[in-house]
Amino acid sequence: MLQHAPTLTRLVGELKKLPGIGERTALRLAFHLLKSPQNLGSLAEALTQVQERVCACSVCFALTEQNPCPICSGGRDSSVICVVETSQDMLALERSNAYHGSYHVLQGAISPLHGVNPDDLRIRELLMRIEQGKVEEVVIATNFTVEGETTALYLARQLKPLGIRVTRLAHGIPLGSDIEFVDPATVQWAMKGRSEL
Repeated sequence: MLQHAPTLTRLVGELKKLPGIGERTALRLAFHLLKSPQNLGSLAEALTQVQERVCACSVCFALTEQNPCPICSGGRDSSVICVVETSQDMLALERSNAYHGSYHVLQGAISPLHGVNPDDLRIRELLMRIEQGKVEEVVIATNFTVEGETTALYLARQLKPLGIRVTRLAHGIPLGSDIEFVDPATVQWAMKGRSEL
């Protein structure tokens, strides 16, 4: 591609490793960065700082710069643990301002097709947290995908014998949507999960 510029070729190759970035977008980004050297320097500095400063919280395994993270060390309700797949999921829940307990980030979901087994996730650490503390409820907030559902079922089987309340995030028809436009699987889940008024 760029035989005369192996460094640029390497940059394009590294950018292509990012999710959603193909050859053309990587090339466009590389040339954009080269047009403004101050942006290139800022990006390089930010990447270096992230590599040096961001780590997994030793309690909940969320990405943080402070260990334990501000949520784990900030006096949140530790009797309820919300289990999520990723730090991004945790941030989405935090943005909603609907939950004020603690978290546990599994760092993935069970996916035999991709070689991810329960031992590859932070499930053992979750069980240890429950055994050590005064946990009354675990909210399973894994994604509503095949992998997320598999993980939720596995967690429920592991947690129920411990005598704590195990709940799952509700799922169904999104607020503000018309039923006629909702897919059949979502309508089925909504019917199964209906509640009394």
